[in-house]
Amino acid sequence: MVVEQLYQPVPGGSGTYVVALGDALRRREDLRVVGIAAAHRGAPAADWRTQVPVRHAPLPRRLLYAAWQHAHVPRAEHVARTALDVCHATTWAVPPTRAPLVVTVHDLAFLEGPELFTPHGNAFFRRALDDVRRRADAVVVPSRATADDCVRAGIDPDLLHVVPHGVDVPRPSPTAVAAAQARLDVGSDYVMWAGTVEPRKNVDRLLEAYAAAVAADPGVPDLVLTGPAGWGAEPVVPPSVRTRVRRTGRVSRDDLHALLAGATAFVFPSLSEGFGFPVLEAMAHGTPVVTSRATACAEVLGDTGVLVDPLDVDDIARGILTALGPDGARMRVAGRARAATYTWDTAAERTVDAYRAAVRRRA
Repeated sequence: MVVEQLYQPVPGGSGTYVVALGDALRRREDLRVVGIAAAHRGAPAADWRTQVPVRHAPLPRRLLYAAWQHAHVPRAEHVARTALDVCHATTWAVPPTRAPLVVTVHDLAFLEGPELFTPHGNAFFRRALDDVRRRADAVVVPSRATADDCVRAGIDPDLLHVVPHGVDVPRPSPTAVAAAQARLDVGSDYVMWAGTVEPRKNVDRLLEAYAAAVAADPGVPDLVLTGPAGWGAEPVVPPSVRTRVRRTGRVSRDDLHALLAGATAFVFPSLSEGFGFPVLEAMAHGTPVVTSRATACAEVLGDTGVLVDPLDVDDIARGILTALGPDGARMRVAGRARAATYTWDTAAERTVDAYRAAVRRRA
């Protein structure tokens, strides 16, 4: 399986997927899993290390990706230095291979909103999509929404396997939560957002909605934005709430989960997601969630939180106020119960089903 995502500056939800799925597959007795990646001088950051043994190509990432897409070398089995029964491309980095090919398509956001990505990224994703259409023997997607997008993009529906991700969050003690809050200077009562700051995350509208919510109810807690800068213009904080918005930047996995566990509500009005890890992780901590209607995030949330129109600032503000209201207690219990049904062992089992389907198709 391709594990190159773990070496990206911001591995994100795809990195979480690679680590957790790889480790779940490795626990199985019917598989032997080998990771492949480009040449790197060091190991991934501590939060992104996998138990899967990794073998490296002789080329750095940019050259390897170009070689894979244009020259169709080196094949995955050459990088792995072993014969492969199945090759699993866990992101758009799709290697050439003679083995049955399984590709995970997390989302097709670059087709829906190309302006939300860099020109280089758009070109890379489109070439990879062409490759998937031509070569994939099975395509794994994390949500029904992404499956529908794949069909519209010309991927054979018979290849698709909907495999929701699992969730496995640490359970920080109240002392650990309080310590993280103090260390990051966020107080003990706050509304939270988490992710990489980039256009499709819709942070500008979130900030406008937060200002509207505070105008309607000055008792609304402060807003904490957690995560690294990605690309695009910096979100503009409305002057009326400038002293009430806290940017923590990138934090450790332990601190992230401490903040999620301690949040009064989690608000994630993303314009496009393939699945929505932050939503599921907040639910697993029993934190009331506000997220975008008619998206993969809505599939994850179900009826356990508040769904809003991500293009409507007033609707997002309404969602914030609702999550902070009397129904928040129900959301905490319902969200935690629903999150418990998402496990990585189940995801691994269904991924193996996709492997078997790919082998049958190739045969």
